[in-house]
Amino acid sequence: MTTNDSEVADGVGQNVAKLEANLARVEELTQRLLKVMGQGRQVPPALQGPSQELYVKAATGYMTEMMQNPAKLIEHQLAFWGKSVKHYVEAQHLLAQGKLEPASDDTPKDRRFSHGLWDTNPYFNFIKQQYLMNAAAVQQAVEDIDTLDSAEKKRLRYFSRQIVDMISPTNFLPTNPEALALAAETEGESLVAGLENMIADLEANDGDLVVTLADKSAFTLGENLATTPGSVVFRNHMFELIQYAPTTEKVHDIPLIIFPPWINKFYILDLKPQNSLIKWAVAQGYTVFVVSWVNPDPGYRETSMTDYVEDGYLTAFKEVKEICGVKKVNAVGYCIAGTTLALTLALMKKRKDTSVNAATFFTTLTDFSDGGEVGVFLDDDFVDGIEAEVNENGVLDSFFMSRTFSYLRSNDLIYGPAIKSYMMGKAPPAFDLLYWNGDGTNLPASMAVEYLRGLCQEDRFANDGFQIAGETVKLKDVTVPLCAIACETDHIAAWKSSYAGVQKMGSKDKTFVLSESGHIAGIVNPPTKDKYGHYTNSETGLTADDWLDAADKQTGSWWPLWDTWLSKKSGKKVVARQPGDSLHPVLCPAPGTYVSSK
Repeated sequence: MTTNDSEVADGVGQNVAKLEANLARVEELTQRLLKVMGQGRQVPPALQGPSQELYVKAATGYMTEMMQNPAKLIEHQLAFWGKSVKHYVEAQHLLAQGKLEPASDDTPKDRRFSHGLWDTNPYFNFIKQQYLMNAAAVQQAVEDIDTLDSAEKKRLRYFSRQIVDMISPTNFLPTNPEALALAAETEGESLVAGLENMIADLEANDGDLVVTLADKSAFTLGENLATTPGSVVFRNHMFELIQYAPTTEKVHDIPLIIFPPWINKFYILDLKPQNSLIKWAVAQGYTVFVVSWVNPDPGYRETSMTDYVEDGYLTAFKEVKEICGVKKVNAVGYCIAGTTLALTLALMKKRKDTSVNAATFFTTLTDFSDGGEVGVFLDDDFVDGIEAEVNENGVLDSFFMSRTFSYLRSNDLIYGPAIKSYMMGKAPPAFDLLYWNGDGTNLPASMAVEYLRGLCQEDRFANDGFQIAGETVKLKDVTVPLCAIACETDHIAAWKSSYAGVQKMGSKDKTFVLSESGHIAGIVNPPTKDKYGHYTNSETGLTADDWLDAADKQTGSWWPLWDTWLSKKSGKKVVARQPGDSLHPVLCPAPGTYVSSK
């Protein structure tokens, strides 16, 4: 044996020993994994998926179609069989000829299969093509069912896609070439690191498998997130009121108060300085206040929508007016906080309270006749399960809300991150938006049921009226000047539904803006990035499609447009105000204490 041969043999021996050690470590971790997995909460069946009734209806409908129109279904099946068999024969023929290359590939591009081996390796390419053919066949089968109503069809379409996405070959180690190649390259270290990541996630969540989307050690509130200078100047059992320090010598007389959604924390609007809407608004010369909602525990069981209006919105208006010595404020509501802002404005109309001069709505639904993508979770099978859950525990735990919204983008927020973390052993990225996304809050029992039943399911606000604080209010009661920003690909608040709600409001002064991108990126879209554009059209009496067809496309962020609109409704310039006053002493620096509660 030569020296080189001996060195090669030693290297191989070392690699084998390293691989064996890693595999032994995997065995140890597996035992730890099995132990922690048994500690997770038992998710009620009603919150796991739609009732079996949906699938029974689908199966019955498919059989009915087959009996009434067999030709259509036979044509569909033959097309699927033909593609599958043709692909199999082509692959076998190449193999018989000794050609290790994939068969012709006409399947659509899919970013899940971006790794080169999906296209060049005949084994992995065969798996990919068969999966995509099967996925297309399932989709076509759903579309071929004509006996379901539109809502049932929408739900079946969504949940069948979830099943198909779940069984993608990318989600399993033996059929994921990228993960296998990395495991071989690292002598199994990537698998060990992946198991460690999985166990860490399970232990951090008491046995619930929640994929960590962002490096939590990379961010600290008040240090590199939510850093805009300000102070908490008021606190009650519902919220902390933050007033931000001015950065201009003069400010508009009428202050601006922002109500973020209480499903997540307020700092989505104050992530990093370069994408902080709060910091930007302060720099435009506004006295900016933000509500930081409490994260309710079971003691908030009876807290209702009325409590959010009376002890939240109306109290915040009162305190801001006192601090600034003004009679009017301008208000912003984001998502569910925009819905509740509209309820509050309608109530104030009934009470002849003119404290709000103008209102802005970010991605807000007030007309729930079309629930958009999230509407698949608003039928009784799910809502009954949520009601039972909150009646037992007093709150809807943030776990369930996070889970629901993640499944709306499961490939991006569940399977993709799980593959990178658990199969490939990669650390989660230091990504501020994903860090915020994992920082959820609970919902009080009474409020959650009122919102889901009265607004989402029964759509009372847009129709017969919604009961709030002893009054019955309707959308037409919202009469203040308003600006609404919706987002083109929003999967939570569909823009056409947002537009429909604006149309039903009683305001004579309406501005509607459609931003490109989705629920978050379309709002957190600073002018400096020049990333997403927006559409404008002053005619809000058109149908949504006609509005968009006739709209003007603008490049860049909508923030400057909003500033132009808002500045005209914010009064003259006055000397900049420092946070608080003699009756509202500074309680603590921003971002406050409520934002840190878990």
